[in-house]
Amino acid sequence: QIFSIAEGDHIFHVFVPFVPKGEYVGAVYVKNTPDFTFITREIITSYDETALIFASLIILGLLAMFYISSYTVKERDEAQEQLYREREQYLLEVIDREKEALFTRRIYHTHHKAEKVMGFIKEDLRNLDKENIEAIKQRVNRYANFVSRVIYDMKWYDPPLQTIRNPAFQTDLNEVLQFIIDHIFLRTAHQVNYQFRIDLQPQLPPVSINEFVVWEIFEPLIQNCVEHGGEENMEIRVRTVYSAPNNIAEVFIGDNGKGFAPELLQKNEKGIKQLFLESVSTKQIRENAGYGCYIAYEIARRRCGWDIDAENLPGGGCHYVIKIPLPK
Repeated sequence: QIFSIAEGDHIFHVFVPFVPKGEYVGAVYVKNTPDFTFITREIITSYDETALIFASLIILGLLAMFYISSYTVKERDEAQEQLYREREQYLLEVIDREKEALFTRRIYHTHHKAEKVMGFIKEDLRNLDKENIEAIKQRVNRYANFVSRVIYDMKWYDPPLQTIRNPAFQTDLNEVLQFIIDHIFLRTAHQVNYQFRIDLQPQLPPVSINEFVVWEIFEPLIQNCVEHGGEENMEIRVRTVYSAPNNIAEVFIGDNGKGFAPELLQKNEKGIKQLFLESVSTKQIRENAGYGCYIAYEIARRRCGWDIDAENLPGGGCHYVIKIPLPK
């Protein structure tokens, strides 16, 4: 009988009976310590090779994914850039078309003013004689300068700032208002249903604004009072005030008519009253209307840096208030 005794987990003692020629002599003792390191070495080696293969495959996969994602992102960025470029081009074209449309409507509006002034020039030339030649020459010269300013505005959507505000300009607001009233609104071929009440403060300092830009602001506001008042024997009030402590000049242009509709005095999200928006008119017939107050507001606020407002008066009627900061 063979006996095997284990010592621990790695040593085995084996006793084998020794029976030569059928006679029991003793036992053969064998101490066996099996060595499995070559097996574990092979297993570890195979695992290392497998791990290396899998790691290589994973790295190659990651590199492929990185290349594909980079290429995809690059293509996406190029497509987005092209899309943004096309959208920018489209928006620029839309803005240009809107500017051209607005500019065209402004041209129609100012062209009507120029036609009216040209009619006065023709009338003055027909009535010219040696007694009134000096007065007519001065008046026609101012008419012509206004027409040239209108033509200049037709050529430029955003004219250079120095043609509007310049220290070389020393414009007397009182004199411009008086000229517009006397030689534009009171110079008509038919009987008018309005009269002017003028209160111009003589201490008003000159402003560094082109005279005919000032004309483009005041004339539409007075014209609006004439057209929307709707009253017989309407009184149009024009007043200038100078506040020396605040160094501010104020111009009030109003009437004793029916006033502005309440909805026209509501402000939009930009804080601009509806009255001063494009195509919004105070007149009942609104076709080809709504540009006088808009143009006056745009020129006063954006080009001259003036503040302009409109409000109804408690006793009836309404007025525009133009606040003009003066240089110190």
